[in-house]
Amino acid sequence: MMKILLTICSLLALNISANATALSAGLSQDETAKAIKLAPYQQRDFQDEVFYFVLPDRFYNGDKSNDLGAAAGDKKRALSRGGLDKTHKGMYHGGDLAGLTKKLPYLDNMGITAIWLTPVLRNQAMQAGTSGYHGYWILDFTEIDPHLGSNADLKHLIEQAHKRNIKVFFDIITNHTADVIKYEECHGKDGLGWLVKGDDCPYKSLAQLVEGDVYTPLIPVGSENLKTPSWLNNIDVYHNQGDSHWAGESSIRGDFAGLDDIDTNSDKVVAGMVDIYKAIIDEFKPDGFRIDTVKHVNMEFWQDFSPALMAHAKTQGIDNFFMYGEVYSFEPELLSRFTVEGKLPSVLDFALQGALQKTLVEQQGTDVLATLFAQDHFYQTTHDDIENTNANQLVNFTGNHDMGRFAYSLKQSKHNYSELEQIQRNLLAHAMLYFSRGVPVIYYGDEQGFVGDGGDQASRQDMMPSKVASYNDDDLLATDKTTAADNFDSSHLFYQSFTQYAELYQQYPALRFGKQSTLYAQDKPGVFAISRTHKLSENGQDKEQELLVVFNTANHVESLNVLDSHIHRDKNAKLLYLSNDSQDDDKIAPLSFAIYQLK
Repeated sequence: MMKILLTICSLLALNISANATALSAGLSQDETAKAIKLAPYQQRDFQDEVFYFVLPDRFYNGDKSNDLGAAAGDKKRALSRGGLDKTHKGMYHGGDLAGLTKKLPYLDNMGITAIWLTPVLRNQAMQAGTSGYHGYWILDFTEIDPHLGSNADLKHLIEQAHKRNIKVFFDIITNHTADVIKYEECHGKDGLGWLVKGDDCPYKSLAQLVEGDVYTPLIPVGSENLKTPSWLNNIDVYHNQGDSHWAGESSIRGDFAGLDDIDTNSDKVVAGMVDIYKAIIDEFKPDGFRIDTVKHVNMEFWQDFSPALMAHAKTQGIDNFFMYGEVYSFEPELLSRFTVEGKLPSVLDFALQGALQKTLVEQQGTDVLATLFAQDHFYQTTHDDIENTNANQLVNFTGNHDMGRFAYSLKQSKHNYSELEQIQRNLLAHAMLYFSRGVPVIYYGDEQGFVGDGGDQASRQDMMPSKVASYNDDDLLATDKTTAADNFDSSHLFYQSFTQYAELYQQYPALRFGKQSTLYAQDKPGVFAISRTHKLSENGQDKEQELLVVFNTANHVESLNVLDSHIHRDKNAKLLYLSNDSQDDDKIAPLSFAIYQLK
């Protein structure tokens, strides 16, 4: 059996070498992800992608002239000016679309094929003492936030990304707008104060509304025409039932911390939101959308919205336009409702993120993974008006800008992991993103060992040199740097590892399209083995590619004897990749993985 090895974790006293031998998958040492011949972006299937999820404000400042947002004296965009404070984790830091464009080579060389941007439409710059740097407080659905640049800057980013055969996906919102509408009962007749304790307006149920117990919504004087398109300035296109308490009907009809909750139950609103995003497709020609807060919008909305936009994109020549939604749930049966009933092509796989947390942070058995993947059938469906959906199209991730980074979960674990073990577990978690079914997403900064202090603002560090004290005191993984330095280090262990994961992912179609079967799992940390099988057509002849992927989630060597019938059934079985050299062919090292080609 030929061994083709990449030593990742032979690390002595955390003296990490990022120049590990790169012989995986038969590639020479100086080949990068560019060696893989991807299909052109216009023709490429969603399952071919490797995503990079990024907050542009926290990435790189390519144009300092837009740091304050709207120009002084611009009355139309006055609320989109200000909020810059590079020392505060809740304020704008100056990153922009021009900066992201300048760093495209960094992403390209890591094997990234698709960029997912947090929302870039024009925001309300300040709200409740913090800023809209994240993009989720939209005032204007027709233009780019001036902190990030202009419509022309976004078009230039897309053009330059496409020249590198990289797709660009927009994060879009249909659930809410920025907070403009107030309630007399909470904020007074002018809407400028607070008359209740707790600075919130308790949700009023539909039953209360029937009894006449309602809020009196109002728009403060001077704010009547802040939103674009103009129909969004009408009070009657919002639910106006007070703040959500994240349960029951309030999770669909309530305001998120005051954000104006759009009445997506209204046919007029559905048509209006479809028109908004048709226009976005027409102007910018993005390759797809990630959709925010999907489970907080009624299902009927998605049944109209998704097919309409998928069909419209095709009229604009974007044949492989794709959408995936954020459904914040760890239950496959609920997640799949939005693909099967809601007609969305895909969703973010929070259930896989939860399983990675259980197995690699909490040290539960690998049967947790087997149980998860046994539910993949929930996603299988055929729609007349959009493409088939299946679990291979799910979007895999380890952490994000809301829940925080996987590295933070490891750092906080009750198991008190050493830095070396945190590194190993982090690499193994990301390997599961790439090599189990689904499409991998790298959360920006994870490739540089970012950790953070929790979720939300605490997980949104700067890639450019940061001035935020709570970011700069982090002990980043696999590097001596802090976030006070520039963190675009292509020699970082994680960057190098993810690059090579991408090479493997792109070289073997079975890793992207293959049917997945669980071959072995156990009720404690240890071996988890899957097969990925895919039919190929070469020179007019059909053949089958079958790969075996073996993960060891234990912190000790595990025997591979349980897989003898799979590894040795064919004497031509080839070891393609070994993340950590073990003692012999019958064992797998702690917190490592191996990939074999059986056919």
